[in-house]
Amino acid sequence: MGLRDRAVDAVEEMDRPGCDPARLAATYARFPYVNRALAGWAAVYRGLLRPALPLTGAAELLDVGCGGGDVAAHLHRLAARDGIRLRVTGIDPDARAQAFAQGAGYDAGVRFERATSAAVAASGRRFHAVVSNHVLHHLDEEAFAGLLADSERLLAPGGIAVHNDIRRSRAAYALFWAAAAPLAPGSFIRCDGLTSIRRSYTLAELEAATPPAWEAVARPPFRNLLIHRAGPSTGAGPSTGAGL
Repeated sequence: MGLRDRAVDAVEEMDRPGCDPARLAATYARFPYVNRALAGWAAVYRGLLRPALPLTGAAELLDVGCGGGDVAAHLHRLAARDGIRLRVTGIDPDARAQAFAQGAGYDAGVRFERATSAAVAASGRRFHAVVSNHVLHHLDEEAFAGLLADSERLLAPGGIAVHNDIRRSRAAYALFWAAAAPLAPGSFIRCDGLTSIRRSYTLAELEAATPPAWEAVARPPFRNLLIHRAGPSTGAGPSTGAGL
């Protein structure tokens, strides 16, 4: 096994339709520990998301490929501490992820739907922020381009999209192999995390794959951010549809 090139054909166990449901549930349940420790969403929120959220009225955020929902819930809590009324929608096409997120007992300001970014964009709904966590490395070239195009369509004027993913390196692989050991038993955390690193982009690879309207940024120690800022507001807020 090498890390020089992306392992684009590697498959994470939790993505297999017939994977062990108990191990899958344990993986979703342990994601909050991994993401809080490694994904850096608090810093992303403070530096990038919060400045794009309105301070009056309701702010709207979409989490694409939300999995078990922990990142959506975390961002909602961060905004609440700042007095921002943030309504978070998490979407995922996987029914297993939606079922787990729906049953997790998150705050009322966080809701989940089984949907794709393309379907939500086609509905005309718009958001002040669009995010994803560990989604980019799953996508083939066509799906990657589609997610970025959908993200641009989903943004309200003045909004921001931030796709947060792992940056592939030998150091990241070795450190995750060791650090994930306590969370590994009975879950896919360790094996799938290592597969994710093998599938993920270096900064140079991400820059080469990214259209000019987007900016690829390396965040220490092992993160890539893909960022797009919509044009300035024309006074129209996001349209999120009935019930949001």
